[in-house]
Amino acid sequence: MPSTRKILATQALPYANGVPHLGHLVGMVQTDIWVRLQKMQGHDCLFVCGSDSHGTPIMIQAEKMGITPQALIEQIQREQERDFTDFHIEFDCYHTTHSAENKELVATLFQRHVERGNIDKRTIKQLFDPVKNMFLPDRYIKGECPNCGAKDQYGDNCELCGATYLPTDLKNPYSTLSGAKPIEKESEHYFFKLQNYEKFLKEWTRRGHLQEQVANKLDEWFKDGLKEWDISRDAPYFGFLIPGEKEKYFYVWLDAPVGYIASFKKLCEQRKELNFDDYWGPDSSAELIHFIGKDIIYFHALFWPAILHGANLRTPNEIVVNGFLTIDGQKMSKSRGTFIKARTYLNHLPAEYLRYYFAAKLSDRIEDLDIHFDDFTNRINADLVGKFVNIASRCASFINKHFAGKLAAQCAEPALYQTFAQAGEEISEKWEKMCFSQAIRHIMALADRANQYIDEKKPWTMIKDPQQQAEVQAVCSMGINLFRVLMIYLKPVLPQTAKQVESFLNIPPLQWQDKDKPLLDHTIKEFQPLINRIDPKHIEALKMAMNEETQVATPPNKETKKECISIDDFAKVDLRVAKIVEAEAVEGADKLLRLMVDVGEEEKRQIFAGIKSAYQPEELVGRHVVVVANLEPRKMRFGVSEGMVLAAGNGGQEIWVISPDPGAEAGAKVK
Repeated sequence: MPSTRKILATQALPYANGVPHLGHLVGMVQTDIWVRLQKMQGHDCLFVCGSDSHGTPIMIQAEKMGITPQALIEQIQREQERDFTDFHIEFDCYHTTHSAENKELVATLFQRHVERGNIDKRTIKQLFDPVKNMFLPDRYIKGECPNCGAKDQYGDNCELCGATYLPTDLKNPYSTLSGAKPIEKESEHYFFKLQNYEKFLKEWTRRGHLQEQVANKLDEWFKDGLKEWDISRDAPYFGFLIPGEKEKYFYVWLDAPVGYIASFKKLCEQRKELNFDDYWGPDSSAELIHFIGKDIIYFHALFWPAILHGANLRTPNEIVVNGFLTIDGQKMSKSRGTFIKARTYLNHLPAEYLRYYFAAKLSDRIEDLDIHFDDFTNRINADLVGKFVNIASRCASFINKHFAGKLAAQCAEPALYQTFAQAGEEISEKWEKMCFSQAIRHIMALADRANQYIDEKKPWTMIKDPQQQAEVQAVCSMGINLFRVLMIYLKPVLPQTAKQVESFLNIPPLQWQDKDKPLLDHTIKEFQPLINRIDPKHIEALKMAMNEETQVATPPNKETKKECISIDDFAKVDLRVAKIVEAEAVEGADKLLRLMVDVGEEEKRQIFAGIKSAYQPEELVGRHVVVVANLEPRKMRFGVSEGMVLAAGNGGQEIWVISPDPGAEAGAKVK
C-alpha cells in the first residue's frame, strides 16, 4: 500500500448570478470522481469549493429582481448546494467569497503586495454610463471593432477577427445597460505589477504544474509581455472595499481565487484537527490541485501563482483544465435551445447516468465534451445495464433461489479473479492521470469478459442437473465477485449505485484494496434492480423541457430594419380585460401555469401562460389581466390554450403581467 498522501482539491467557483447548468457539472464531476478515488485508496484528500459572489453582474441582476445582492447570492448558493448534492458531488466545505474569511484574506494578501512594491496606483480613463451613473465593465459596452469594423462587439475583444483592445478604442460605443453613449471619465485605480513575476512564472509554468497545451498557450502571452493588472473597481459595485478607500472595491477576479483559501479556512474552523499552514504555508508538503475550465486559464496559471508566491503562500502542484460542454455538437445556448439547467436534467433522469457519460468521454486533454442524446442513451443502456448490472442480475437469481443467498466457500477461477484484481493498478493510474475515458473502456472490457465467462459456463443449463448444483453455486459466486470488483472500480463514478450494491452484498463500504480478496462463504441479500434502461420518452421529455426554458426573445440585430405592422393590422387584435378565476402549475412544465379566465358574458377560457417563474398560482386568482381574445387556439401537450395573457419581461423571474386600471370589468375591450 503506498504511503498516505495529503491533498487539497478545489473546483472553479460557480458564479452566483444563476443556477447551475450542465456546463458546471463537467468540472464538478471530474473533480468529485478524482477525489473519491483518493479517499477510497485511503489518502487524506479534502475537496473545497464555493460560490463566486461578487461583481457588477450580480449587482445588476439583484437590482432587476428588486432584491439586495446579499439576498441574491444567498438564494443562488442554496440552489447551487442543492443541485450539486443531488449530483452526488461531495464537498468537505462549500463556502462563499462574500465571507468574513475571504475579506480578511484578501486584505492580507493585498497588504503584503503593497509592502513588496507590487501595487501601483494611477489615474486612467474609462467609459462611464451617464444614465446609470456608473463606470462600465467591458462586458457592458458594445460598439464597432476598431480593427475590422464589425458591429456589436464587446469592450475587450472582437468575436469576428479576434482583435483585443481597450473599451475606449471601440467606435460608436453604447452601454448595454441603458443604450446611452458612454462618456470618458477619469478614475484612480490600483494595479498589480504582474511583470515583476515574469521570471518566476516562466519557470513555474514549465515545471510540470500544467498540461502541455496550457503551457504552450502561456508562451504566447509571455511573448506579448506581461502587463499590469487592474485589481480595483469603482462604486457602485458589489464586493469588498479596498482598505482605506470609500468608493474603491477589489475586482472580483482578485478575491474569487482567494475563495479557495477562505473555504479551507472555514473548514479549519469546523475541523479543529486541521492546520492551515500545513496546506497553504510556504513550506507545505500537501498537494494542491486546482480543477478549472479552459476559459479561466489566464487568471489561474499567471495571476494566481504570482499573487500566492508574492504573498509568501504556497503555489499549486497542478492545475487541471477541462473543455466546454456542447449539446448535440452545438454550444450551450438559450437561443439555440441547447441550454440545460442541472435541475431540469434531474427532473427527468438520474444523476449517475450523466456522471458515467462524462467519465466515459473525459480525457487528460483539454477537449470539449459533447452530449449526443442517442449516444448517451446507447452508452447507459449498453454499458451500465447490458454489461455491468447484467452480471449481478444473472448470477444473484441462482444464489438467492437455490443456495439461500450463500456464496461458495472457494473461488471457482482464481486466475480469472486475479486478472480482474490486477487490472486495478492500471485503472487506478488512469483515474489518477485524468484519463477517465480509458479507465471506463478498460472496466467495460472486463465486464465483457465476466459476461463471457457466465455464457461459457451456462448455469441455467447446469442447474437442471442435480450433480452440478455445487458448480452452479461456484460459477455464480464467481460472477458476483467479478461484479464486486467492477463496482469497486466504478464507485468513484457511481457512488449511489455503490451504496445499493454494498447493501445487496451485505458488506461495509467498499475500499480500493478490497479488490484483492474475493467474497467467499458469505450470505448476500435479495437482488433488487440497480439501474434502469433509459426510455426514449424520458429523453423527449427532457428535450421538451429544454425548449420551454430556452424560448427567450432574440434581441433585434442593429443592422436589420425592424419589421413593422400597420395600424390596420393592430386593429385586428382583440384585447380584452379578463379575470383569472383559476390558476395552477402544469405538471411536467417548468415555465407554464394553467389559467382559467373569465372574458365576460359568462365565457371562460383556458390559457397556458409562461409566467411560473414570476408568480405563485394562488396570488393570481381574482386578478384582472389583459388577454388577446381572438388568437387562434393552440393545441399543446398539456391541452388547448385559447388565448394569450399579455406580459412583459426578459423570460426569467422578471415578468410582469399587464393589468388594467382598478375598476375594469371582465369582457371590457382595451383600446
